[in-house]
Amino acid sequence: RQYKKYERYKDTGVEWIGKIPEEWDLSKIKYIPKYEYKSFVDGDWIESPYITDEGIRLIQTGNIGIGSYKEQGYRYISEDTFKDLNCTEVYPNDVLICRLAGPVGRACLAPSLTERMITSVDVCILKPKDNIDRRYLVYILSYDGYLQEADFLARGGTRQRISRTQLGNINILLPPTDQQKSIANFLDQKTAEIDGLIADKEKLIELLQEKRQAIITETVTKGLNPNVKMKDSGIEWIGEIPEHWNVEPIKYMVKTIQTGTTPTTKNDDYFDGDIQWFTPGDFHGSKELYEASRKISNLAVIDNEARLFPKNTVMIVGIGATVGKVAKLGVEGSFNQQITGLIVNEQRLNCDYLYYWLYINQETIKNISNYTTLPIINNEFVKNFECLSLPLDEQQAIVNYLNQKTSEIDDLILKIRLQIQKLKEYRQSLISEAVTGKIDV
Repeated sequence: RQYKKYERYKDTGVEWIGKIPEEWDLSKIKYIPKYEYKSFVDGDWIESPYITDEGIRLIQTGNIGIGSYKEQGYRYISEDTFKDLNCTEVYPNDVLICRLAGPVGRACLAPSLTERMITSVDVCILKPKDNIDRRYLVYILSYDGYLQEADFLARGGTRQRISRTQLGNINILLPPTDQQKSIANFLDQKTAEIDGLIADKEKLIELLQEKRQAIITETVTKGLNPNVKMKDSGIEWIGEIPEHWNVEPIKYMVKTIQTGTTPTTKNDDYFDGDIQWFTPGDFHGSKELYEASRKISNLAVIDNEARLFPKNTVMIVGIGATVGKVAKLGVEGSFNQQITGLIVNEQRLNCDYLYYWLYINQETIKNISNYTTLPIINNEFVKNFECLSLPLDEQQAIVNYLNQKTSEIDDLILKIRLQIQKLKEYRQSLISEAVTGKIDV
């Protein structure tokens, strides 16, 4: 839709803002708060020993989204701590501005919770004057230009941070109060419509992913012939399998089960070479992995500091939060000690079928792994983990079918993700154009 523009514009003299409607003003953020005590202050420094499971809610930087509050991370302090530390209470609809990256300067309105609230020291509490529409203020603090300016002013080593003084000196646009309300009303309506469309598409992706999982599970465990005679597999969650299939430990169907290694970091020559070296962080749900976040040199292999595995090695993560995650090497490569590689006996097992089998067993593996603090599986566990044994021609037919079906679903999911991305970009552009006066709503 084409929106009309304002009749007259003026130059602000601020490069990143440019021209604005003639009746609009510029104001530094520090002039927005009320003339009251604690109307523009940082939150409180709350150290770990003061954190409790109930009491006064602590809103943290992770709760501050771009324009919206995100409910997560339930932490509290006691009433006594609140008094002893002289904490600043946060009230519903206070404007909360995060001074930490992700991005720096993002803001939202404080929620209406059933408990009292405070916030962490890297969040500013701003209570605007009565002639400022708080919803409009959050929208202008969600504008790309403002966020880029805040990021430019931020400083820090490991984490970018902007001081409250620097934040207060950033210019923002202020239309007359009635126009602020009109812009906020317009954006509330339009963003709600867009968010509804995004939610519908995200739900569709969930359904497609469930369908994908169901197709893989059904095909891997039942085969492609709906009329085949069945028998009990002896594995509770699988139930019946085709009568001529069997169940065997994986060790009888593979040539090699071997854990990866990490070259010593004392020798820089072992790293930044041409060999892809995978870690659990490289597992992003793709069936085949081609690019690792780090590479090692051939010298690391020659010096037995790393093992080289052939293309089509099936990799399974053996420790940590991603235990049970599985992927195939799309290229000759290597991986660290948190990953176990399986090289199949091609006379017994199709590597893609093994991949699909382990894929549908990811949660099972995670649930039965041995751990006290971190889930962990060792090579002995992998060797004795049971796999379905079936004729190679059936394995190949199953793999061909699943490769086609999953590819179709993945392509559809990708198209929907692109649609979601375009909707998010449109949402952001609509906010930017409305709060900067590019369109008259």
